[in-house]
Amino acid sequence: MGDVVVPEVLLSSGERMPLISMGCAASPPPPLDVLTSIFLEAIEAGYRHFDTAAMYGNEEALGRAVAEALDRRLVKSRNQIFITTKLWCTDAHPGLVLPALKNSLQRLGLEYVDLYLIHWPVRLKEGTEGFDFKGKVLPFDIKGTWEAMEECSKLGLAKSIGVSNFGTKKLSDLLLHATIPPAVNQVEMNVAWQQEKLIRYCKEKGIQVSAWSPLGANGAAWGTLAVMESPVVKEIAIARGKTVAQVALRWIYEQGACVIVKSFNKERMKENLQILEWELSQEDSDKIKLQIPQKRGSPVDIFISEDGPYKSLDELWDGDA
Repeated sequence: MGDVVVPEVLLSSGERMPLISMGCAASPPPPLDVLTSIFLEAIEAGYRHFDTAAMYGNEEALGRAVAEALDRRLVKSRNQIFITTKLWCTDAHPGLVLPALKNSLQRLGLEYVDLYLIHWPVRLKEGTEGFDFKGKVLPFDIKGTWEAMEECSKLGLAKSIGVSNFGTKKLSDLLLHATIPPAVNQVEMNVAWQQEKLIRYCKEKGIQVSAWSPLGANGAAWGTLAVMESPVVKEIAIARGKTVAQVALRWIYEQGACVIVKSFNKERMKENLQILEWELSQEDSDKIKLQIPQKRGSPVDIFISEDGPYKSLDELWDGDA
């Protein structure tokens, strides 16, 4: 069993969240039994936070892995595993939020999730399948949808609630209406897309940031080599005797964000946890901040259309495209 103990952060909800998470997204996803084994290996390696979503199609495999880990005493109780899942855009209608969470819980085989996120600030027509969203993106009811998220929290079905891919303007709009503020905002963040303005805003508002694509989604169709092939990060990695990935992940960790790492390779799983016992120097941090060109890796233009609520990437990303 992994002897790595990942530090936790206290969320505004009063719950504690491990600051390194195992990302569960995979396209196409491996078979159910293979995925279950991979998630069990991650638990054995020391991962205690798993980040899934209704859209990923792997909640069932994760639920099975948690159940088996409990049976095998890899963990002593359910509260030692932190599970994040997300509301997909087709269910981002006020009346569909609670049923969607109940469906996720059924697939996971759990009584509650630790964190439930609105996956995107986007509402799609019910029943929309695939990724051709032309004519199917509806105005997002931020107030009504968040009230339904708050109901999930009040019922104890989600210990914390939050959002994903929200810019500063959307967060500001949400905070105007919220009785329970979002505990987390999960966004693309890495050394090549550092999100300084958004990180600063979230800190001011007591919203914990989680970073997806911490290595630039190297290998994904939309991914970028800007992190893994960065000369700046490579130079630091050689000087420190670390891998490029470890330096990139450590930088995110030092910004106070939760790092969502994803590797289904057993050795790399372990390597990605080995970022806790050392630090970047001030010189390293300055080089990363000042010398790496900044560009969003995933524009997500599938939500943009002339007849939809988001007519430009600037509107989707609140001017931070």
